[in-house]
Amino acid sequence: MTAAVVAAALGAGLAGCSSTGGKRAEERAAQAAAGGRAAVDTPKWTFAMVTHSGDGDTFWDIVRSGARQAAAKDNIKFLYAHNEEGKEQAQLVQSYIDQKVDGLIVTLAKPDAMKSVVKRAQKAGIPVITVNSGSGESKKFGALTHVGQDETIAGEAVGEELNKRGRKKALCVLHEQGNVGHEQRCDGAADTFAGTMEKIYVEGTNMPDVESSIEAKLQSDKDIDSVVTLGAPFADTAAKAADRAGSDAEIDTFDLNAKVAAALQDGTLGFAVDQQPYLQGYEAVDLLWLHRYNADVLGGGKPVLTGPQIVTKDDAAELAGYTKRGTR
Repeated sequence: MTAAVVAAALGAGLAGCSSTGGKRAEERAAQAAAGGRAAVDTPKWTFAMVTHSGDGDTFWDIVRSGARQAAAKDNIKFLYAHNEEGKEQAQLVQSYIDQKVDGLIVTLAKPDAMKSVVKRAQKAGIPVITVNSGSGESKKFGALTHVGQDETIAGEAVGEELNKRGRKKALCVLHEQGNVGHEQRCDGAADTFAGTMEKIYVEGTNMPDVESSIEAKLQSDKDIDSVVTLGAPFADTAAKAADRAGSDAEIDTFDLNAKVAAALQDGTLGFAVDQQPYLQGYEAVDLLWLHRYNADVLGGGKPVLTGPQIVTKDDAAELAGYTKRGTR
């Protein structure tokens, strides 16, 4: 959690308000954007972000919100594209290389598919920052830095929290096969969890299938007392599945959105792991701008961590306002 706090402080500092907090910087940037002007006088560079998001994933809406806010402040034209398939994601990156953008932000959920195209971006003189997924591969692929949480560390935090709650058998729900970050989350949780951790693979693009798969598993194994989902949209589905199965298993999740905050408040969910996606988008754009403007590189070759932060019912009321405006 210390790393997340440090990263948040860095974000506020880069926004130009190290002592007054991020809210004032956000207001200034919003005012500048509303007036059609940026907060800086650097050239109108173009940055593109390409992620592994599927359609309708609210997590990436928050990442984009942060990126757009920083882009407005930094006089950046911001482009965004996504595809959950690694090959198609790489093709989108190549299209931006062909457009000669001034900077690229990419995710490495499926690193093997992305390695060559990231190398091509570098060869073309386009700086690359990786975000969210791929902290282990980022430096090897030649990216400037990585902004996100270490997925193994985040998983370990989940295992420790499950221990505090006295859980004995947990089910980790993986909704995107081939996503190395998801595997790292479950494996990290298993490493620190004193109980038994099982994995279940579901088709994340088919929520009825996700619900029926979790329901069937809970019906067949009454010893499962915790279900861990790897994305906020799946937490509500898991809760419905547990209810239909007549299971008392606690539902916990990675990531935060308005529904998760509300469910934490009413006790439907036990805890969530927040990796601060708004900060990931905001810092990625800001760091690319700093590199173009001043040849700065933050992190000293190490990832800039934005999480994990365990949030519970005690934190939910404060976070609710931020989730409603789309920044947490």
